[in-house]
Amino acid sequence: MGRRLGLFRAVYLVSASCMGSFAFAFDTGVISGVLTLESFQEDFRYSASSKTTVNSNAVSILQAGAFFGCFFTMPIASRLGRRSGLILSSLVFTVGTILQVINAHTLGTFYAGRVIAGLGIGAATALIPMYSAEMAPKEIRGRLGACFQLFFALGVMIAYWVTYAVSENQPSATKQWQIALGLQLLPSTLLLAGMCTVKESARWLATKGKKEKAWESLKWVRGGEETEELQKEFDEILAGIEEESRIKDSFTIRELLLPVNRYRLFIAISIQLCAQLTGNTSLAYYANQIFEAVGGGSKSKLVTGFFGVVKVVGVSIFQLFVLDRIGRRIPFMVGAFAMGTFMLIIACVLATHPTKSGENNSSPTSAGIAMIIMTYAEAFSFNMSWGPLPWLYVGEIFSNRTREVGVAAGAASQWLFNFMMSQVTPHAITNIKWRMFLMFAIFNYAIIVYSWFFLKETSKHSLEEMQEVFGGREPPKEATLASEKGEIDATVRQ
Repeated sequence: MGRRLGLFRAVYLVSASCMGSFAFAFDTGVISGVLTLESFQEDFRYSASSKTTVNSNAVSILQAGAFFGCFFTMPIASRLGRRSGLILSSLVFTVGTILQVINAHTLGTFYAGRVIAGLGIGAATALIPMYSAEMAPKEIRGRLGACFQLFFALGVMIAYWVTYAVSENQPSATKQWQIALGLQLLPSTLLLAGMCTVKESARWLATKGKKEKAWESLKWVRGGEETEELQKEFDEILAGIEEESRIKDSFTIRELLLPVNRYRLFIAISIQLCAQLTGNTSLAYYANQIFEAVGGGSKSKLVTGFFGVVKVVGVSIFQLFVLDRIGRRIPFMVGAFAMGTFMLIIACVLATHPTKSGENNSSPTSAGIAMIIMTYAEAFSFNMSWGPLPWLYVGEIFSNRTREVGVAAGAASQWLFNFMMSQVTPHAITNIKWRMFLMFAIFNYAIIVYSWFFLKETSKHSLEEMQEVFGGREPPKEATLASEKGEIDATVRQ
C-alpha cells in the first residue's frame, strides 16, 4: 500500500508542478492562432504591413520576461523553497494574463501583460525540473521528468484546438480572442491549487538544516511508511549535503569555475541551444503561418490542431515505453538524425514545389500534404527525444550546491535562444522560405556530433552520484578538499 501510495503521490506532485509547463505551452500554442485572427488585429489597430513585426514582438517579448524570470527566481528558490517559488510564479503569470485579456485598444498594455506573464513562466520553468528531480524516486525520475514535455505537448495541443474552435464558432469580435487568451488562467489556477497541497522539496529542507521536515517530506512522497529503503535514501541525501558543505562552507560563484562544474554549466546552456536549433520551437510558435507556407491552405488551423495531437502521442509513447529503458544519449542522437532527415525532405519538396501567395483559401496540394506529413513526423521525433530530455537532463546533472544556479542558467538560456528563434522565424518564413528547413536540417545533423562527444549517460544514477558521473571517481575526502581548494585558487589566479 505504501509503495503504491508513494507512486501516486510522486506522480501527483510532478503533475501539479507541471501545470506551469502546461501554462507555458498553452501560451505558446494560443498566441500562434490569436495573432492570425482579424478580430485581434482590428481591436489592437495595427495594419497588415505591421503584421510580421507584431507577430515577432508578441512572442519574443514574453520570452524576454521569462529570461529575467529565471534569475529572479534564484533567490526565491534558495530562501523560500521550490514549492513557494512555484506558488509565486503562478500568481505573477495570472496578473500578466489578465492584462493581455483587457481590450485596451493599444499594443502597449498587451505587451506589458506578455512581459509580466513571461516573468511567471520563466520562474516556473526554472523551478519545475529542479523540484521534480529532487522529489522523484531515481527509478522513475526519467519518466516523471518527462512530464514537463508531456504537459507542454498537452498544452500546445489544447491551445491549437481552442484557437481553431474560436475561429470557426465565434464571430469575429473581441470575445473571440479574449476567450482564447483568457483560458490561460485555468492552468495557472491549477498550479496554485496543486502547490498548496504538496510538500516542499526534501533536499532543499535538508540543505537548510530542517532535517525533521525533510524526513517528513520524503516520507510523505514515498508513501508514508518508515522503511529501511526510505532511511537509506534519506541518509544518502544527508551524506551528499554534508560532503558538499564540508568542501566549502558557503557557495560562491568561484565554485562554478571548478572543471566539473564548468562542464555541467556548459552542457546546461548548450543543450538548450541545441533544443532550439532543432527547429521545433519555431514550428510550435508559428504553426499556422508555417502550415500556410507549406501548402495547408484554408485548412491550416485544422492541420495545426492535429499537429498538437501528434506531439502528445509522441511524448506519451516515449515516456511510457522508451525513457529509462535505453537511457538518455541514444534518444538524443537518434532524435536529431530523424528530425534532420524530415527537415531535409521538407526543404527539398518545398524547393521543387513552391506554394504560391494567395492560396490560403485553397485545399492542400499533394506536395503540401507530403510536407505536412513530414512536419508531423518531425514533431513526433522531437517529442521522442529533444522535447522531454533537455529539461530532465538539466534538472538532474547538478549537485545540491549548484543546482539552483545551474538550472536557472539552463532555463534562462532556453528563453534567450527561444527569443532569438522567435525573432528570426517569421522573417525566415517570409524571406528564405524552403531554405529555413534546410538550415534546421543542417543544425540537427550537427547536434548528433554534439550529443556523442559531450553528453554523458545519467539514467539509473541518483542525484548524489552525478559528481562522480561528470568528474570521475573521487579521491579520499582529505585529498578532495585539498585538490578542490587548489583548483579554485588556481582558477582565480588565472
